[in-house]
Amino acid sequence: MAAIARFKLYPCPSFRPPSLSSSSLSFSSKQSSFLPIKNLPGTPRRTTSLKIFAYSSNDIKVGSNIEVDGAPWKVIEFLHVKPGKGAAYVRTTLRNYVTGNSVEKTFRAGSKVEVADIYKETKQYTYKDGSQYVFMDLSTYEELCLNEADVGDKTKWLKEGMDCNLLFWKGKVIDFEVPITVKLKVVDVDPGLRGDTVQGGSKPATLETGAIVTVPLFVERGQEILVDTRSGQYMSRAQN
Repeated sequence: MAAIARFKLYPCPSFRPPSLSSSSLSFSSKQSSFLPIKNLPGTPRRTTSLKIFAYSSNDIKVGSNIEVDGAPWKVIEFLHVKPGKGAAYVRTTLRNYVTGNSVEKTFRAGSKVEVADIYKETKQYTYKDGSQYVFMDLSTYEELCLNEADVGDKTKWLKEGMDCNLLFWKGKVIDFEVPITVKLKVVDVDPGLRGDTVQGGSKPATLETGAIVTVPLFVERGQEILVDTRSGQYMSRAQN
């Protein structure tokens, strides 16, 4: 299951001041492991923290980052199984950070599992330069660029000034996360009808980033709405 990380770091164009505008964004509260890697251009130095290289398969849980066959994986599901006969084991569903593929894998209970050397850093998306998306560390003003293939369909949620989490593994960016909740303006939508209510129908709306989401009939052009980026679903109108 080994894979080669496809994310690449690119030399960024000349410095451009970051957007310091605030936005209503929220990340999940999961804690990440900060482990040492080689410093790269655009990657600030980090203080050394406690390193955990392996743990027992009995400690596997949803969200754990493990390394299998030289590739980084995230645990999506797990189940401890104690059969009537035979040894206990842990059945898991894993997602490959690099390829995005999911597989099922079984570990013997109590066996050693290698921890993937993955950590997150928050960078602000500042602007797009050609086919490259430029992210900046606001504490050092160092820039890091990802190309369109690396960003993928997450571009539909990206807005200048937005804070994103970049994931590093062995000196490479293997993934990045947009906020779970984003606030975006509706730029195109059919006008609502008289008598529309919260329990009414729905219609497609185009947002300022180009994303198209289904919204209630009462949503109008120019309004800001909250969207769940995991599902692409409308959550509510934003509070002014």
